[in-house]
Amino acid sequence: MRPTRLLRSAIVLKPSTLLALHKAMSKRKYRMLFSPNRRRKPCPKGPHAELVRAVVEMKQRNPTWGRPRIAQQIALAFHIQIDKDVVRRILAHHHRPGQDSGGPSWLTFLGHMKDSLWSIDLFRCESATLRTHWVLVVMDQCTRRIIGFGVHAGKVDGVGLCRMFNRGIREQLWMPKYLSSDNDPLYRFHQWQANLRVAEVTEIKSIPYVPLSHPFVERLIGTLRSEYLDRMLFWTTADLENKLLDFRTYFNNHRTHTALEGRTPDTPVSRPIANLRSFRWQPHCRNLFQTPVAA
Repeated sequence: MRPTRLLRSAIVLKPSTLLALHKAMSKRKYRMLFSPNRRRKPCPKGPHAELVRAVVEMKQRNPTWGRPRIAQQIALAFHIQIDKDVVRRILAHHHRPGQDSGGPSWLTFLGHMKDSLWSIDLFRCESATLRTHWVLVVMDQCTRRIIGFGVHAGKVDGVGLCRMFNRGIREQLWMPKYLSSDNDPLYRFHQWQANLRVAEVTEIKSIPYVPLSHPFVERLIGTLRSEYLDRMLFWTTADLENKLLDFRTYFNNHRTHTALEGRTPDTPVSRPIANLRSFRWQPHCRNLFQTPVAA
């Protein structure tokens, strides 16, 4: 290269570019000098597609199983000796764990105890004559279904609390295994504890001063207040109880829930499909709510 051309090239190339090019050429030189000229033998083929499918399906059906357990189960079921490292490579390439592979979520955990965990809570409301009434709400933790309401006028003691609970579950033919409640002093009465022992129900307490540890029934009480009780008046205990039963029917059978993917807590076996060209509006709770139904 002529000196004048070399100076022009030096202006175009940086020293770092020239050094990187020199390093790449050196590596290429030694690779060509010391690499074997003969072709390498082909590597042995991997496991058969049937074995791969069996390993992946076994992992999907048993997410908690590890590589040694899967290898042992394959050997036991198919009499195929497979190493745990082979299982690891198969799962690394063909198995894609889901988002819940780290363990069940809270909703899944509660779903395993369906119809075996109820929640209860108390709230206070005033009648049209400003008489204090206490309402005990009983709901199913998993299905969000309202089991019932117990209403009591005046001060509540242990006997009154038991009467409210028995009144709220009077239509149920069975009792749950667990009952979730907060740390209200009313639940410490010996009459209440004896009532649970007779019914063979285990009481589970929420975390003190943390409403989020009792979220579903707390949300239900807020919905009941904002959507219903704040928009109507009641006069007597019987009047309040009848109106709460109307809300229970609407809540369980006609009100959709986001947590249930748009379903209702009590899904009927067959619900007629409404036609946009011909349908009617069904009133609920003294015409406070109206839902479209088939004509």
